[in-house]
Amino acid sequence: MPFTGKATFNAGADLPELAEDVSDIIGIISPWETPLLDHLGDAPRAAQSTIHEWIEDDLLPNFDTVNQTTFTPNAQDATAITVANGSRFRVGDQVRPGNAREVLLVTAVAGNVLTVTRRYGNSPASNLANGLRLTILGNAALEGDDKPDPRFTNRSRKRNYTQIFTAGVEVSGSMLASRAYGVADELDYQKQMRLRELLRDMENCVINGVAPTANQQGSATVRRTMNGILPSLVTNNFTPGSGGIPAGGGSGTDLNEAVLNAALRTIWDNSAAKVDTIVVGGAMKRRINAFLTGFRQATPASTVYRDMVSLYESDFGACRVVLSRWVPGDTVLLVDSTRIDVMPLAGRSFQYKPMAVTGDRDGGVVIGEYTLEVRNESAHGVIRGLT
Repeated sequence: MPFTGKATFNAGADLPELAEDVSDIIGIISPWETPLLDHLGDAPRAAQSTIHEWIEDDLLPNFDTVNQTTFTPNAQDATAITVANGSRFRVGDQVRPGNAREVLLVTAVAGNVLTVTRRYGNSPASNLANGLRLTILGNAALEGDDKPDPRFTNRSRKRNYTQIFTAGVEVSGSMLASRAYGVADELDYQKQMRLRELLRDMENCVINGVAPTANQQGSATVRRTMNGILPSLVTNNFTPGSGGIPAGGGSGTDLNEAVLNAALRTIWDNSAAKVDTIVVGGAMKRRINAFLTGFRQATPASTVYRDMVSLYESDFGACRVVLSRWVPGDTVLLVDSTRIDVMPLAGRSFQYKPMAVTGDRDGGVVIGEYTLEVRNESAHGVIRGLT
């Protein structure tokens, strides 16, 4: 016979006499991860002022370029060569033009004009051209000669600015007293949520943020913001098909290994560092994964198919590939992570500061003040304009 007793299905649409069954777990559905900050780790020191500065120095350059369009008697025999920076040369320097096998010996320097011996040591002849790179192999001193004139480089100061990240928190007395699913302390929960948002925003600013053009230190009406990594990079800005970077496959602006390796090589040429981190968004991460397309193999016993590159190793360094959703979609960021620090202003790491309240509520502010130090910007690079 059919069941005619009391059952849950005849208790009404809202089951009024039954206790609610709500999971005591709250899921966060928004992205809030900070992979680049996690990769960089904590800075070994804190900033001591809202204007943070560091000092950089260079070795004396061992190269220059020809700055001359016509040669007498001709490009193969000319012994007077005009260069861009004559102060880089000394009498006794051996110089190699471009990738040629010829070696020139500098016998006199007058301003930006070098007098040289061509085909020094019976090295084979080569042709000079305007803009040709001249590499100084080294200087040969005369035995017993006087000391050369001293030369030195001037150090330079680089700077960035601290940025204050804040989020207000306020909870009513009634909410604090009420029982809530998944939350033991509503005020503490709100602190955690706002902190996650601030960390997410800080990673975004570390990558993309820019300082104002005037009053960078801030004022009563100007908010102080820091320059991120991308705006800090000046020397190594690459676009496929220009600046010594080959065109990519497909449309000519696709990311491939030729483009990536050319950029890594140029950074290596320009600095005393090796890139160890490649930071990309989702689209460029898939392009890097595709480098393996022609090399994947699977056997009948295979149960896992891997389609991911986490470490890319080339002649110019082993690079961890970091996936960050805050890198622009057409961009690949190439950095030496040992030369980048995200640092708090002393005593201003993220913290909660209770504030005075005037009513039936409790509240305060989650606050932190941070800056970015990008040392030797020529040790990093960026590829832009990718499809």
